[in-house]
Amino acid sequence: MSNPTSHAATLTEILEANRRLPGRITYLEGEHDVREVGFEELHARALGILYHLQRLGARRGDKVILFLGSNEQFIDAFWAAVLGGMVPVPVALGISDEHRHKLLRIARTLAGPGSRLGKPFLYTERRSLERIGAFAAAAGESETFEDLRARAFLVDTLDDISRAGKPHEARADDVAFIQFSSGSTSEPKGVVLTHGNIIANARGATEVARFSPDDVSLSWMPLTHDMGLIGFHLIMFYNRVHAHLMPTELFVRRPLLWLTLASRIRASILCSPNFGYKHYLKVLGDRPVEGLDLASVRLIFNGAEPISVELCEEFMTRLAPARLARNAMYPVYGLAEASLAVSFPPPGAPLQTIALNRHRLGVGSPVERVEKGSRDAVQLVCEGRAIPYCEVRIADDEDRQLPEGRIGNLHLRGDNVTRGYFESPEANAAAFTADGWLRTGDLALVHQGDLYVSGRAKEIIFVNGQNFYPHDLEAIAQRIEGLELGKVVAAGVRAPGAEIEQLVLFILHRGSMEDFLPLATQAARLINEQTGLEVAEVVPVKRIPKTTSGKIQRHLLEQSHVDGEFAEELRTLVALREAQRGPGTASRSEIEEKLRTICDAALGGRRVDVNDNLFELGASSLKLIEIHEQIDRQYPGQVDLTELFDYPTIAELARYLETKLGVA
Repeated sequence: MSNPTSHAATLTEILEANRRLPGRITYLEGEHDVREVGFEELHARALGILYHLQRLGARRGDKVILFLGSNEQFIDAFWAAVLGGMVPVPVALGISDEHRHKLLRIARTLAGPGSRLGKPFLYTERRSLERIGAFAAAAGESETFEDLRARAFLVDTLDDISRAGKPHEARADDVAFIQFSSGSTSEPKGVVLTHGNIIANARGATEVARFSPDDVSLSWMPLTHDMGLIGFHLIMFYNRVHAHLMPTELFVRRPLLWLTLASRIRASILCSPNFGYKHYLKVLGDRPVEGLDLASVRLIFNGAEPISVELCEEFMTRLAPARLARNAMYPVYGLAEASLAVSFPPPGAPLQTIALNRHRLGVGSPVERVEKGSRDAVQLVCEGRAIPYCEVRIADDEDRQLPEGRIGNLHLRGDNVTRGYFESPEANAAAFTADGWLRTGDLALVHQGDLYVSGRAKEIIFVNGQNFYPHDLEAIAQRIEGLELGKVVAAGVRAPGAEIEQLVLFILHRGSMEDFLPLATQAARLINEQTGLEVAEVVPVKRIPKTTSGKIQRHLLEQSHVDGEFAEELRTLVALREAQRGPGTASRSEIEEKLRTICDAALGGRRVDVNDNLFELGASSLKLIEIHEQIDRQYPGQVDLTELFDYPTIAELARYLETKLGVA
């Protein structure tokens, strides 16, 4: 049967073509909590929501920020905006103040003095709006918030979608949506993607990966991320794949459920960055894989972070007893600026790697092959060839094409590539070459016709499947008195053999270790509270290497750390921290003791004192979700996840719970 969407030029044409077909989207909210929405119902819902948006005053070209926790509500609102010719702007809900701050910064960017399209609308729920308001009042952002509140639609009030809004017929060069980068960014850059960009990407990806209505997909990636929204909703919808969407938070809390559900629904297409495989294997532990049949899985898309060969191998070996095909692992390269997909290998091809000398990876360098296990080896994964409608080239620092077998800057062009960032002439000037290629900021080489990404020229830290800009994290740490610009460096450090990066802070300090400890504690806590990231280590350094032009050379600090140059200082800090802790405080109540047990287990058996600040102990957003789930089991509905920020010690949280429960 031919694909009725194959001639579609816009997303609205895809929605229109699919509404007459028996396809469906399945929302998996828990092990036994399943909701299905047919394509016809999705179209009707979108029109019903569009009616309310148009009543609020939203018109063609207006931006609509989607700030939602529910996948189902997000998909409905996304299509409503698209049908009305509006521009959806997905923003991650998150749990920390930094996420709320990012929303306000994006709203300001969209409504900035250079913007031709006016102030954005906000589609959210009442509780989230109240939290944004409370944050805005404390952060001096009330004006931005009041503009948003006046143009906010609360999904809580949506009780009637029987009346249809007036759809707008889109053109291929109309803006389909704006994708802001994940992670924290002080100056958010919005990637502007047209209907034509996304359709070209869907066609190119489909021609290589051979998606069809016979496929069944499952994704836990957030819909605010390009792999989640474009890869596992729009491209699946284009191909009438039966797509299953699982909340990211559910995967974080119960990672083993991911493959249990995949086995149950006979999924053929899955996805995960490094973080997901690591998280799954950590929770699986030494237990045998039982009750899973993954024989139907033909592709597991692996992208969004630099791909770890070791982690791929470990994951596939551990899941082999579940009949997971060894060649199902599908390493790909992409980015939001390319509407997601750039290069794919042939489906079913074995994982292909090359080992190179890590000291010969500079721009323009001819690569030097080494033995896989040698001390200087770095293994790179083959990410295939450019998909149709997209081209790649490797260039030197003057944008001249390099021959095959040399490391260089990875450039793109094609029908799927963005025309630029939202009203940001400076960013666009930096992003595009004089001859029209997009600079990805990544380093790569082409070897025997295939693409191997070797690293990044742009400075980005990959943590938990998200990208964070070092200067944003440094700006947060610089709020500490005495830590001005240039004295703190954030870096992603991945030791040889390690599967994922760890966030490390390097702080300029020439005094004693005793004086450094409170500074280190404060810096780690501040970043943890604001972003939900765990700072693995805070390292005192006597100098911060810089170029002659004053640019910090993070890679030199990263390499020094990997080489063990700071090992003695770090051992001293561990000893000082333990000595300061003393014998610990006894629990004064049954609730305190239960909370202590929960926190000890979540933080890897660490002894947590009732007066310890969870953020000083490095309770990442993943750990907080785990802690909250266990508290909710003990005391259902009593503590909201965000209240862990308000009561960050066991003693404070226990007193709050005792008050709510009426315990004397």
